[in-house]
Amino acid sequence: MITREAFSAKGTKLNRRGQKNRETILNVAVRCLASEGSDGMSANRIAKEAGVTWGTIQHQFGDSDGVWAAVLENAADEVTSYRLTRAEADQSLARRVSATVEWLRRALQSPPARAVQTVRMGLPRDHRLVAREYPKTLAALELVDDAWSALIEDMLKGFVASKSKIERVRQLLPAAMHGIQMQSELSSKNDAEAARRGLAEAITAYLEA
Repeated sequence: MITREAFSAKGTKLNRRGQKNRETILNVAVRCLASEGSDGMSANRIAKEAGVTWGTIQHQFGDSDGVWAAVLENAADEVTSYRLTRAEADQSLARRVSATVEWLRRALQSPPARAVQTVRMGLPRDHRLVAREYPKTLAALELVDDAWSALIEDMLKGFVASKSKIERVRQLLPAAMHGIQMQSELSSKNDAEAARRGLAEAITAYLEA
């Protein structure tokens, strides 16, 4: 997990002990969200598993909205940290797309990515309600989406000028990869690999058309 500079919910910089507590809480939150689904979306439960009081959660994050936001912000940092290697950047569009599909395959299997999916699915469907009750979480989800957009733009840099195509790929790729990942749980590894190759080839053909 990438660790940001740590501050309390009131904006004061945390000391070493506070930073350690924050990191522990975030690690526990990611683990609970990733492994227990919606059952893991309990800040009280996370506090108990982390061995801290609710008062510590409030000091560190303010409330559950602050906890989910911090989890998402770290996930956004993970996406932002990904960059094509020099060798990948010097290769064809097809190889760039394949490299990004492979990175996404690994990323979606990680606890932070599963935690993000749990938070997305656990929020109310009414956007206005989310904006009112979970403003920090909503802002952090936008950071995740912005980081993903930047990754796609980096992948296509120098090859694709059409913003509409880039946006369509941005929307398609994570959804398609989630679908392949779910299907892979019911089929063989070779089927999933073939599906990913087909996806990369289809995206490349679309972008080159």
